Amino acid sequence: MASQAKKEETLSPLAGRPAPHEMLVDVARLEREYFARQPDLADPNQMVSFGTSGHRGSPLRGSFTEAHILAITQAICDYRRSQGTDGPLYLGKDTHAVSAPAQRTALEVLAANGVETILQRDDGVTPTPVISRAILAYNRGRTQHLADGIVVTPSHNPPEDGGFKYNPTHGGPADTEVTRWIEDRANQLLRAGNAGIERLPFEAAIKVASTRQADLVHERERTHRPAEGDHRAIDLLDADAFVQEERRLAEHRADDPRRVEARAIADDDHRLPERLPRGDDARDRGGVGTL
Repeated sequence: MASQAKKEETLSPLAGRPAPHEMLVDVARLEREYFARQPDLADPNQMVSFGTSGHRGSPLRGSFTEAHILAITQAICDYRRSQGTDGPLYLGKDTHAVSAPAQRTALEVLAANGVETILQRDDGVTPTPVISRAILAYNRGRTQHLADGIVVTPSHNPPEDGGFKYNPTHGGPADTEVTRWIEDRANQLLRAGNAGIERLPFEAAIKVASTRQADLVHERERTHRPAEGDHRAIDLLDADAFVQEERRLAEHRADDPRRVEARAIADDDHRLPERLPRGDDARDRGGVGTL
């Protein structure tokens, strides 16, 4: 009874009800601020700052604007060149309000830099693990011309926020050495008024030969459909679940058909990277604003 009473006390009065008008986000205003607002270079909170593999902020706070995305994308292009990364870059986005404008900005820079860019067709959205899987699948068996990716998402942040994350060739989040390089270069560009940015108009960027559209989401479903009679469907894009299942199967006999099937699937998707997608980015499944 006590636990039930506590649950009732903590239940929001808004639970199960439409959000009141004052809580709704003004999407048109967000987009206007994204394009029009210039970051205050004297305010550290408005500079590029990478957290878990990416930069997050809001146009309303001057911390996520077109200027930021231009600088970060150019920095990623410069980083790729410094590392000799010249394979395709998979570019995904979630359903946050400023993710679509940010993806368009990024494509303008990527196209101008001659980066082969692959994005979800028909302006579609992509859960973060889909981009990780695409990188891993492409890089299977390759030692050069490797793929990497960008995901435009602030993960679980509020609707007014935006996020921009870089996934190197291992498919998972970039480590601190990589993000520090990109952050420093992006802030250098910002301080120079983004004078060093290469950019094409979006109408040209979407049509250049280096830009391709593909159905990344459903390609994943076709590739990883469980075999007939296999009732233990494992989401290979949930890294923790995959590793746990592999350990469970290792306790069975070598000829256990479930182990053979799991190994066949693993071989098809090749070995997992040293650094796996963790936390929200590994588990999110496509709810609004939570990819």
